[in-house]
Amino acid sequence: MSRETVTATPPETASFDGDAQRRRKAAHNMRAARERLTSAVGLERSFELEFLRLFAQYRTGAAIPLFVLAAAGGAVASFWLPLETAGLLFGVIALTIGLMVMLSRRLLRQGEDDTRLGYWHRVFVIGEALQGASWALLVQALANAPAPGSDSFVLFVTLMASAVTAMLSATLPAAVYAGLLPLCVVVLAHAMSVRNVDAAMMAAMTISAQIFFVFLARRLYSSALATLRSRAEKDKLFFELEEAKANSDEARRRAEEANLAKSRFLATMSHELRTPLNAILGFSEVMKDEVFGEHSTRTYKDYSADIHSSGQHLLNLINEILDLSRIEAGRYELNEEALLLSYMIDDCRHMMNLRSRAKEQTIKAMIDPTLPRIWADERAMRQIILNILSNAVKFTPPGGEIVIKAGWTSSGGQYASIRDNGPGIPPEEIPIIMSSFGRGTWALKTAEQGSGLGLPIVKGLVEMHGGHFQLTSAPREGTEVIMTLPASRVMNALPAMDVAENEDADGAAHNSRTRRSGGAHAAA
Repeated sequence: MSRETVTATPPETASFDGDAQRRRKAAHNMRAARERLTSAVGLERSFELEFLRLFAQYRTGAAIPLFVLAAAGGAVASFWLPLETAGLLFGVIALTIGLMVMLSRRLLRQGEDDTRLGYWHRVFVIGEALQGASWALLVQALANAPAPGSDSFVLFVTLMASAVTAMLSATLPAAVYAGLLPLCVVVLAHAMSVRNVDAAMMAAMTISAQIFFVFLARRLYSSALATLRSRAEKDKLFFELEEAKANSDEARRRAEEANLAKSRFLATMSHELRTPLNAILGFSEVMKDEVFGEHSTRTYKDYSADIHSSGQHLLNLINEILDLSRIEAGRYELNEEALLLSYMIDDCRHMMNLRSRAKEQTIKAMIDPTLPRIWADERAMRQIILNILSNAVKFTPPGGEIVIKAGWTSSGGQYASIRDNGPGIPPEEIPIIMSSFGRGTWALKTAEQGSGLGLPIVKGLVEMHGGHFQLTSAPREGTEVIMTLPASRVMNALPAMDVAENEDADGAAHNSRTRRSGGAHAAA
């Protein structure tokens, strides 16, 4: 087991995602620039189409109020104009309103791909100019009427027509200009032809109102454009999130398939690898122990010992890989029984005494003698303690000290702690050594052997028991590994069995068996 080396491989995934994001952004900017160059108003196609549809929807929805306004204007104009003239002017205004409604409905019926943006932009600008001209004819007729009081009505009609044009045509700024221009021309022409103070005041008020409505239309246009862009950004974000989720699901599916393939491969190869290893270990042990006689050359005995130790190391590595694979796949089965944590620690400490004495290390044990039995897998618990303890012995320098503690947790569970005064682990390497096959830089410097699977196996076995694994370390301060088991694993926490009820149940079962036996003899 190894608190071993982490090869500092740079994360390429982040750079790949950054490159992909930059490519998507560049493609989006290029597409937007191309659409703006081919657009009639310098916007992206989707925005321009949306503005045209908004214009058509506004015109279609305001058709009835516009007809009512035109009828009211024609009716009031009949007080200063002949009835035939007022009716004719009303007919012209109603005709232009109907034309705009017809064109708007035709646009709304077309599909997105069939819509020619430049054509419809020009059509609506011309239609708005015609409608502004129809209102301008009514204003001119009223302005030239000799009857008193018509000037106030002229100003009212001009302001109403300007407000309607600015509000309904705000999504097409060119249509706003085209609709207001005829009214401005008529008012200015009337003021220049009459040349009196009243006409000049009316012209000044009309032009000021026209400027105000132009700024209002521009403001509405900017607000609508900001809304469309915000909605487009939100839709783009949703699309990217859905795409990222789909990629994540696909990556998870491939990872699960790869993990399943790995588990199947390891399960298949375990027998194929262990069969020749057993022969190698057996024969090398016979040769090493000189069962059939001494070797003629002593070097052969050393070679046999090397073969046996190498085979044993390879067998341990295969077992660790298989254990980790079963833990990750959730197929590791616990054979639980009642055992003493203190006994397991003491047994493992005796097993490691030979290695620790060879390095002149001291192993101290501070174990609470009142610890009751726990319900756990003996093989798993032994592997947990041995892996952590062997790791401490391996990386603690000669003459160092290792302290083992075991006791109660605050929640009623039990814990085991193994602390050494070795070189420690940098904080940035702790997540890496906790990963499969991860090795620390200190293991590389000291050339310590190990597969990098010990700590992940320990963590997996502890979590399978419902416990918690914690590793704390710092350079030149040593390392401490703490394993905690929940209170549900402590035998004292389990409810005691009622002996009387157990005896009654055994007696009832015996009587039932007797009755069945007697019935069977009677039937025979």
